Amino acid sequence: QLIDGHDARVRLDQRAGDRDRLTLLYGFTGQHVDAFQFVAGQNPDTDTKSHSVRLTWSRQWSAETVTDFSAGYDRARSLLAPEPNAGGPLVLTGMVVEQLGPDETLPIDRADNRYRAAGALHHVRGPHYFHFGFEVLRRHINGSEQQAHRGIVFFSNDFGRDALTNLRLGAASRYNLALGGIHRGFRNWDLQFYAGDTWRRGRWTLDYGLRYQPVTSPVEVNRLSTVPYHCDCDNLAPRLGIAYQLPRPWGVLRAAYGLHYGEIFPVTYQQVRFNPPANLTVVITEPYLPDPLRSLRPADLRPDARTSFRELSPDLVAPYSHQYNFSWEPELSKKWKLQLGYVGSRSPKLLMLWYTNRARVVPGISQTTQTINQRRPDPRYFDYYRILNASRGYYDAGKATLIVPRWRGLSLDASYWFSKAIDLGSAYSNTAYEKDGRLSRAQSESPVLEDMKGLSPFDQTHSLLLRVSWQAPRRLGRWNVSAVWLEKSGTPFEVQSGSDGPGAGNVDGQNGDRVHIIDPSILGRTIGDPRTAPRQ
Repeated sequence: QLIDGHDARVRLDQRAGDRDRLTLLYGFTGQHVDAFQFVAGQNPDTDTKSHSVRLTWSRQWSAETVTDFSAGYDRARSLLAPEPNAGGPLVLTGMVVEQLGPDETLPIDRADNRYRAAGALHHVRGPHYFHFGFEVLRRHINGSEQQAHRGIVFFSNDFGRDALTNLRLGAASRYNLALGGIHRGFRNWDLQFYAGDTWRRGRWTLDYGLRYQPVTSPVEVNRLSTVPYHCDCDNLAPRLGIAYQLPRPWGVLRAAYGLHYGEIFPVTYQQVRFNPPANLTVVITEPYLPDPLRSLRPADLRPDARTSFRELSPDLVAPYSHQYNFSWEPELSKKWKLQLGYVGSRSPKLLMLWYTNRARVVPGISQTTQTINQRRPDPRYFDYYRILNASRGYYDAGKATLIVPRWRGLSLDASYWFSKAIDLGSAYSNTAYEKDGRLSRAQSESPVLEDMKGLSPFDQTHSLLLRVSWQAPRRLGRWNVSAVWLEKSGTPFEVQSGSDGPGAGNVDGQNGDRVHIIDPSILGRTIGDPRTAPRQ
């Protein structure tokens, strides 16, 4: 793997009198990465260049009041292109072997420009520390991104044969191809305004505030695509934190709550670029690989022809999360400290991608791969993807920490977590696009949430962290010895068939069907040692 990079930073500070300071910052980063891969053509070559400029004016009006105002510009240019050995379409085999060829989203040629202005006021008055601020950001995203425009060939367990045999025979189950222009320029505003106060008196500390974070609807500057959702303008996010110093040796009690909003990611709303009339996506079952488009007619390529479609819900909103915690920190001694706590969150309105318009069982039509498109309930479309706020996430964790800052040269920090994370198909960071979207794909069109409810992919029930350091006495040379030990229970996983053919799936046009379990005793089994995993 070859990486070439350049990095530059410039900072200029200028004082204007005793109260004012001007600061100019400029940064540049450039990098080229030649693809590292075990399968030729699988990963892209990457070129990135980013510029960042900030001008900040800070003024100290008095000993109690300070303001900061800044203006800035950021530009990130990225080009992800298939490397020279990559040719032809993407070939998928249900993970029987590694995918052949680069991902269907490549190449990506994107420029992200951000113009921002921000201001903050800090004021101390008696036991209060007030702070107010705002940030206004204008985002311009220009570029081209693909979605099956090079074609995708699917080989699976089908036609009475396994996927690898079908790959050798050239017997594909499905071929997807997108056609049309994909260059777009999206514009939107990111806004936030906040106010808060930290109040201290006696044994009490109180921290509270409110943030307003509306999410505006993006527009496509050339009017080639329409983003249907409207302004999500009621996003008020309060926060509250309390700390109380108990009489010794009972320590400190702390509790906090905050409502935090996410965002509707650019990669989420940019999927409208793949919709008609500027784009068509065709799905051909049992294609003839030397000429997979030979069954298409001129009428199949009209702007109103049958296609796959991506629908953004018109009432789409930003996901949000209620986060809260409680802790007690008793003093075991002057040096030994114990922390006992709980952390939890409830996150509704998480983004999710639903795969709809799947083939049904239709009397009189055989349930085979060849008839998938005939059995779809809406004949105007092939695959119909719905992007909506459907999932919810839950997280609860208890934590115990023992800290020994210095005892005969020995320092110890030991923490144990017991936690559980579950969701209804997608977690907080899900973008409802590409690989994220496939994580939330149910094995059938309905029901989705009931089918997908389970442990989150990042769930780890037990976690133990030990950090130890020892400083040798002066007579031994004052050596420092340190060690870190982290042990966690494993993350959950599921087994899917990777195929949709008769006998290996429900033949509805989407992979992701779960395997038939012959031995139910394997459910819940732990695979903890790679050397014995094949026997488990």
